[in-house]
Amino acid sequence: MLSRLEPSVGKLLISEPFLMDPNFRRSVVLITEHQEEGTVGFILNQKSALLLSDLIPELENADFPVYIGGPVGTDTVHFLHRCYDKLNDGEEIAKGVYWGGNFEALKILITSKIIDPSEIKFFIGYSGWGVEQLKEELKENTWIVSDSYHADVVFSNDEEDLWREVIINLGPKYAHVSNFPSNPNLN
Repeated sequence: MLSRLEPSVGKLLISEPFLMDPNFRRSVVLITEHQEEGTVGFILNQKSALLLSDLIPELENADFPVYIGGPVGTDTVHFLHRCYDKLNDGEEIAKGVYWGGNFEALKILITSKIIDPSEIKFFIGYSGWGVEQLKEELKENTWIVSDSYHADVVFSNDEEDLWREVIINLGPKYAHVSNFPSNPNLN
């Protein structure tokens, strides 16, 4: 098994380089919930073509990008933030990274232009795994679990290089993987 860490809240799941599932190809997922019933997380590097104002018309000038959090619950909006000092709400899932909070208060902060896009990331849908599903995928080396990252990674808007960056950050044992082509036939 490639991954030496167990999944838990606040850790990253990094997809193996040749994962063919289009939902998770070269994905970095932040785990926000990990319990006996299953695991929930958000893909950090799949930006959609939508802006927050497209999803919530009353926020007509909210030019915040929206990411595809995963293939589950795509009719839901979620957010991660690092502005607890402004929102005074949310569940801390990693140092300086919060999940959710009072959305009505957030809308006021957005309308008042108090929240900067670098402080928050919005998602449609989420990634979810059943009780044994993630455990099996880890045994099959589909994912590497990492706790070696800075909060800036979560809020990065460089989705093209995010997967590569977190792979390199795992150290020399994994760094060469970052250079693998996305299609092994191109090797």
